[in-house]
Amino acid sequence: MQKKSSDKPAKKETKTSSIPYKKWDKKKKNTALVSAAKKMFERSSGDGEKKKFDKKPGDKVKQAKEFFNKKFIGAKSEEEEIYSEEEKFSDEVRLNKYLSHAGVASRRAADELIKEGRVTVNGVVIKEMGHKVKVKDKVEFDGKRLSPEKKYYILLNKPKDYITTVKDENDRKTVMELVRGAHQQIKAIQKPRLYPVGRLDRNTTGVLLITNDGELAQKLTHPSTEVKKVYHVILDKKLRKEDFDKIAEGGVVLEDGIAELDEIAYPNPKNKAEVGVQIHTGKNRFIRRLFEALDYEVVKLDRVFFAGLTKKDLARGRWRFLSEEEVRLLKHFM
Repeated sequence: MQKKSSDKPAKKETKTSSIPYKKWDKKKKNTALVSAAKKMFERSSGDGEKKKFDKKPGDKVKQAKEFFNKKFIGAKSEEEEIYSEEEKFSDEVRLNKYLSHAGVASRRAADELIKEGRVTVNGVVIKEMGHKVKVKDKVEFDGKRLSPEKKYYILLNKPKDYITTVKDENDRKTVMELVRGAHQQIKAIQKPRLYPVGRLDRNTTGVLLITNDGELAQKLTHPSTEVKKVYHVILDKKLRKEDFDKIAEGGVVLEDGIAELDEIAYPNPKNKAEVGVQIHTGKNRFIRRLFEALDYEVVKLDRVFFAGLTKKDLARGRWRFLSEEEVRLLKHFM
């Protein structure tokens, strides 16, 4: 018998694409905003091209065209939804696993929290490792009741022509169609109800968070939280200095009050039609209405920063799960 060759095929070299970005004017006084903007204004090459969606080894991934036709990745028919194998739970579950699914911390970190006496079950402090709880038990962390449903956090770089809603009554394309592939990687007894946090207009692109964490979603969208958002704005003509100053000084009045911004700057000093705007308001179509009041048309509006999240290295129309560290930072961002 012939021996099989032990030679392994050479691995294909993967090229990492460098993503250019527009530099902010170094002469601006607010150095913090300038520094942040350098990282935020990421320009993904080939945004208009149809790309493949995120995948892991073994995943069957088809071209983005499948999504625009409202088909699931690898589905045999349009009606068949594909999800990963369900994770089976017994009637009882270890306390550290319960804390992990509630989004408090990883299992290893949850063990430390239990040792510190910060977790109670039905009003009793539990410090025992390996302690098991039932779904119906009342589990609290630092006095706050927890839900056993595991939380998921998805970052999407939203493209144009998609409605930011779970379902549209006019049957228009929604952002949820872009993240259907995420269900392949979610392990749960019951599939979570995911929904977008806040809204982006149909023609507005950029950073969008999708989750099933209702408490966090409420915090991020509540006016009192004043979550920071940065937009890259392209106008139909150069922004005149007098209009730039008027906006910066809060001199523009809209139908719902004074248009207040945190910062405004030119990301590209050679092109005055490009503007960077930082706001914390959640008013509907605020930026578009602001420039329309000064007789400018917003040609392109891209959100590059939201609550500490950016779209760096994430091409238009693609998504990814947030890392544990990103989730922790997001929860402590406010």
